[in-house]
Amino acid sequence: MTEPARDWTVRDVVAWMTDDLRKRGVEGARLDAELIVAQALGIDRIKVIISGERSLSPVELETIRALFRRRRTAEPVAYLRGEREFYGRPFRVDRRVLVPRPDTEILVEVALRRLRGRDLSARVLDLCTGSGCVAITLKLERPTLSVDATDLSPDAIAVARDNAHRLGAIWNVRFAVGDLLAPGGPYDLITANPPYIATSEIATLQADIRDHEPRLALDGGADGLDLVRRIVAAAPGWLAPGGALAMELGAGQAEEVVRLFEAHGFTDVQKTRDYGGHDRVVSGCVASR
Repeated sequence: MTEPARDWTVRDVVAWMTDDLRKRGVEGARLDAELIVAQALGIDRIKVIISGERSLSPVELETIRALFRRRRTAEPVAYLRGEREFYGRPFRVDRRVLVPRPDTEILVEVALRRLRGRDLSARVLDLCTGSGCVAITLKLERPTLSVDATDLSPDAIAVARDNAHRLGAIWNVRFAVGDLLAPGGPYDLITANPPYIATSEIATLQADIRDHEPRLALDGGADGLDLVRRIVAAAPGWLAPGGALAMELGAGQAEEVVRLFEAHGFTDVQKTRDYGGHDRVVSGCVASR
């Protein structure tokens, strides 16, 4: 960003960054530019839009430049801002965890449907919890739930615990480090957003994902289903009679995962589509004994 003789305004900076990002093939370039300016100035995006004629000080310009340099390396805007909204709540995120996606809200919706009739005393286990967005959202949407959440990454668990404290989800919520650890079943519901990208596809991902988000949370093995198979196989032993498993998956994986569910005795197996029309979540129940 080369500063001209005249003052830079908010509108000037947003327009310049938008043009630069578009030339680099960034989708949502204008939104990214507005969010970067909002972060640098400590205001919300609406104020960025309505303050277009405001002149920026040299200090403000340098703060914007520093953030924009990071975005030019494809670092996700959520990491630049240190948070991402999920289910209407701000979750802190950084390079220790995946950035929560809107499609993962579908997993929450399916989980809430599967909990109907069991809310008052239900126990939930969230595997591969990452930032804790699913576990914490379920607890805040259904305060009487008892929730356990686990992740193989100690760094991710630290982020999830911080989010739980900031958002007020600390009563009857436990976080633990472990490889598919089930701390205290049986559970009425198990949710999971496991790594499901095939190893060979990691290199083809967008740079903001491939180069910045934790590979541990992305790489699902040769066909992307290594951890999915383990969870589906283990879940019946952790679930109470009539309990349900709900899992987020990659595009094109649902049919194979439905077969896995059925092979391990799940009934009422359902596929649920995401906002883009892809089968994103598979869920099913164990028998009521």
